[in-house]
Parts: sequence; structure tokens; C-alpha cells
Amino acid sequence: METERPEALNPDQVRAIVAQAHGDLNAVQVLLAQEPKLVNAAWDWGGGDWETPLGAASHMGRRDIALYLLDHGARLDLFVAAMLGKLEIVQATLSAFPAALYTPGPHGIPLIAHAKAGGEEAAATLAYLESLG
Repeated sequence: METERPEALNPDQVRAIVAQAHGDLNAVQVLLAQEPKLVNAAWDWGGGDWETPLGAASHMGRRDIALYLLDHGARLDLFVAAMLGKLEIVQATLSAFPAALYTPGPHGIPLIAHAKAGGEEAAATLAYLESLG
């Protein structure tokens, strides 16, 4: 028995929410109100450079947008954990998967840059990542 697949999201809306999640909380709120499933959408900028709204917010240091997306069902990842200063998550993940330290995020941005984007709230996480070399 074949399971019916849900309808694909509108690509224009996907691109819009990822683009807006780089810096416009109000636009993200409006887009999610129109289509809640956009919260975990991903846009391919080319060459396999996939980015979600949460990924966009995290490398830009937009804590407000990241928390809003998480509150609406976005999938937490290591990069946003670093930006939000969730040291215990970063430590546990890197303890289990040390090579993740070198895995690039959206646009090839390294994990440590996400921690830097987190500012004061991510200072302990940044110090930990710097201690790893």
C-alpha cells in the first residue's frame, strides 16, 4: 500500500522565508502564519548549499528569529546551539562526533563563526570551541 505524499511547498515561499530569516523577524512571522510547514523548509542556493530558516538566523546571530522558529517547531542543530550559547549541547555533540567541529554550515560557514555571531550569550561556547583549536 502506497502512502500519499504531501504536496510540495511553494518554492517562492521557501526561498522567501530563508532569505527573510537572515534578518527580518516580522517577515518570518507573516510567512509562517501563511504556511506553518515553512518552518523546516530548506533552500538549495546551489552546489548542495542547503539552508533552512533556522540556519539563516543562526549564522547571522539573530537569536530572536532562531528562538521564534524553535518555538514553532524548527529542528535544532549544532550550529544554532552554538549561536545560542548552548554549551552543553555543543560539548555533548562534539564528544560523540568530534569531526562535527569541521563540518561546514550553510554557505560553508564554520561552527565557530556561529558561536561568534551569538555574542555575549555564546561567549562560553566560543571559548570552548577556540580551546579545541
